[in-house]
Amino acid sequence: MKFRVTLIATFAILLSACNMTLAEDITPPPGYVAPTPLPTLVLYPPQPPSVENGRIIYVEKCAPCHGDTGLGDGKQGIQLGVTVRAFGLAEIARPASPAQYYTMVTRGNIERFMPPFNSLANQERWDAVAYVMTLHTSAEQIETGRQLFEANCADCSLDNFKDQQKMSSLTEVELARLVTQGGDGLPAFGSALSEDELWAVAAYLRTLSFDTSPIATPQPLVQPQGTPVSAAPEATPAATSQTATTGEATVTLQPGFGTVTGVIDNKSGAALPADLVVTLRAYDHDANDPNAGPVETFSIEGKVEPDGAYAFDNVEIPAGRIFLAELTYEGVELQSEFSIVEAGAQLVSIPPLTVRALTEDTSGLVMDDAQVIFEYGADSIAVYALYSFRNPTEEIVVVPQDETGQIPFIKFPEGASGFGFEPTQDSAAYLSTANGFAIPPSDAAYGLVAFSSLAKTDVLNFSMLFDLPVASVNVFVPVGAQVENMQLTDLGIQTIQNFTYQIYESDAIAAGESLAFTLSGEPSDAPAASSSNNTGILIGAGALGAALLVAGFWMYRRDARKAHATEDDENEFESAEEVMDAIIALDDQHGKKRIEEKAYQKRRAELKEKLRAGNRE
Repeated sequence: MKFRVTLIATFAILLSACNMTLAEDITPPPGYVAPTPLPTLVLYPPQPPSVENGRIIYVEKCAPCHGDTGLGDGKQGIQLGVTVRAFGLAEIARPASPAQYYTMVTRGNIERFMPPFNSLANQERWDAVAYVMTLHTSAEQIETGRQLFEANCADCSLDNFKDQQKMSSLTEVELARLVTQGGDGLPAFGSALSEDELWAVAAYLRTLSFDTSPIATPQPLVQPQGTPVSAAPEATPAATSQTATTGEATVTLQPGFGTVTGVIDNKSGAALPADLVVTLRAYDHDANDPNAGPVETFSIEGKVEPDGAYAFDNVEIPAGRIFLAELTYEGVELQSEFSIVEAGAQLVSIPPLTVRALTEDTSGLVMDDAQVIFEYGADSIAVYALYSFRNPTEEIVVVPQDETGQIPFIKFPEGASGFGFEPTQDSAAYLSTANGFAIPPSDAAYGLVAFSSLAKTDVLNFSMLFDLPVASVNVFVPVGAQVENMQLTDLGIQTIQNFTYQIYESDAIAAGESLAFTLSGEPSDAPAASSSNNTGILIGAGALGAALLVAGFWMYRRDARKAHATEDDENEFESAEEVMDAIIALDDQHGKKRIEEKAYQKRRAELKEKLRAGNRE
């Protein structure tokens, strides 16, 4: 996509979390060095984490700040000047998942003076997390939970509670809810338990995914299988090619070398191409700067077998090296999640890379909301349209661009020029293609800001077509400009990041219909007229305002939705069980730091009052 460099630079500075995937065809300014993206973490351990090993690590690495019992009262923590997380308290620990704690240990939280613990191997970080997750419990509580579980669910399978991928994503709150409501082969028996008994069962289920045994003497690793190799390479491979195989012969490995394997999860409904090539990429951290992002060390190309398997033999695999796989499938660039080499490993397994069917039909996309923002220049008006949408289908939606850079499901205002696109803050990740981008299925929302320019006139008849239906559209107009349309509801004046706007809301807009209204007058702080009509300068000058507006807009929408949720009538819940579910969900979101403390306490008090009122009735 042909994005404007001025807007990209501003977004990069102000919205560092933005996904810049769509802007890969921009010619960067002289001397620009692109940052290396941090790969997505694999949020479950390769093997059950050891609580005992985690205890040893915790005493050395964590206790000085977090305290011996996890109450945030360590000597060093007290001197930091910030509140240290007290995960030894049940109310803090229960709404948190192991995956969340692992992410924090791996990436740190510099704002609260917690460094990333890159000195720990991947499994060691999971071990530390396992121990941390036990600090709010006791051996007696866990034993009580075991007895209660076996008394109420003697024939229940424990397999799901030993599944590392599932359990790493679950909070103790969610485990308690599962016991109460049932699911995954587990009957609902929690309603017969007291609150303390329910939490005891949840604490016991948490330990089923941990290794609670004493530390054993390490066993020698099994020699990996693969294509025989007679000697180690003379140097680290660099963008070379080799055939990836899955043979059965024993590999003679040199010290520090091993085998990297993976599989293509084919959900396309068709056979994989016979000539499909996978690229293995390796990344290392700078040993002299542990806070720097990983830098690519080398890449190797290999062949994918008909069953989707691939393997790279005799690859240098030092501890801490990051591996991921990439391939191009029918013009779409796909990437796996990554694996980190553990100390002493000779076999590395890459998470499955999923291949799906492709389609150019965008009708399956769901538009959640849209906003249109106007920025007045001397003799032009910049229009920024923000879209939030999802792909709930099972196909990857491929979005081509025409010769003008436009895309099918996003329409620009009639008479506009100077088109461009940019991903919004916190957008789900797009995929790259040769002439556009692709939208894989995702529960997370995609965000896109489309910007263009209109000639400034005394009366502007604005009209913009919507290819997808949307429930409503918010319109942001600088105070002083006049909007005329009986279908727009005036929501009042709102100041966002020092920019003051009159905000309107439209009715639902069906696919194929247009948002239309008349815009006249001048903003109260409109710039002086100029004889020059330079759209490029206008967009560049307005980029700072737009970037600030995008950042502030998410806060505005968050507060608006929160207000709407808390102003519901007394019929918000049909039963006390629904109120309890809402309290549990609220606690979960608070534990994930997705709700401000003040708003959390207010909403929780409201829900508890609803619960008490329901019980009195």
